[in-house]
Amino acid sequence: MASKGKQWVLLAAGSNGWTDYGVQANVCHAYQVAHHNGVPDEQIVVMVYDDIAYNQQNPIPGNIINVPNGPNVYPGVLKDYTGEEVSAGNFLAVLCGDLAAVKKTGPKKVIQSGENDSIFIYLSDHGNKGIFHFPNSTLYAHDLINTVKEMSKSHKFSKMVIYLEACHAGSMLNQLSDSNVYAVSSCNPDEYTYACFFDKKRNTFLSDIFSFNWLHHMDTIKLTATSFGEQFSYLEKNVSKDARKAGVTMTPCNYGDKDIHQNAH
Repeated sequence: MASKGKQWVLLAAGSNGWTDYGVQANVCHAYQVAHHNGVPDEQIVVMVYDDIAYNQQNPIPGNIINVPNGPNVYPGVLKDYTGEEVSAGNFLAVLCGDLAAVKKTGPKKVIQSGENDSIFIYLSDHGNKGIFHFPNSTLYAHDLINTVKEMSKSHKFSKMVIYLEACHAGSMLNQLSDSNVYAVSSCNPDEYTYACFFDKKRNTFLSDIFSFNWLHHMDTIKLTATSFGEQFSYLEKNVSKDARKAGVTMTPCNYGDKDIHQNAH
């Protein structure tokens, strides 16, 4: 997402508990991708419950992997919001830079973006029609869309890109209308999202079909040499193929300003 301004990244895992290991592993991996690609930590906000690295069910304490036999994606991960601080209200407050609305003790880190800046958002969890779940709260599509609209009107970014992994993910994003916002969902509004890589040693899934393909693409390409459009073509092909292998149907969808398609990351 190259631009003259700053690059901001907001990563949120909406689950807690060992059963949903893959959700937090996805966000830890996404942090490593952002960090590796030179986004400074002060411009990344991570919301992760943080109850799996040292969970009693973890056979290797302090270790989180996102693919079979993969690298540990936990070291260095920012813990800006953990436990009960991982909420829909805090997510929206962080996104629009509203320090007063953030509910937490200790430092409050928010996106302090300006009109020349770009914002990348990645959300991973369960969802339903127009709903994205946080551990003890709910993010509704209309609240997400309204927050983005208000930010656009207030010139809080030059462009925004949202990637969202959840069941019925398309229903969170299909009302996007602002000319400088582009979004990709793991599946269409009527479909489910599916986990992948069941790990017998850990007795849980390590990732999800969409997030695995997105993060794998980010790990294997030079970001300046690819566009969001090229990445979407990759996701359309590979997510559908992996879903078919698993005997399910998943259709990644894109919404909003397709002109951002041509932009490099």
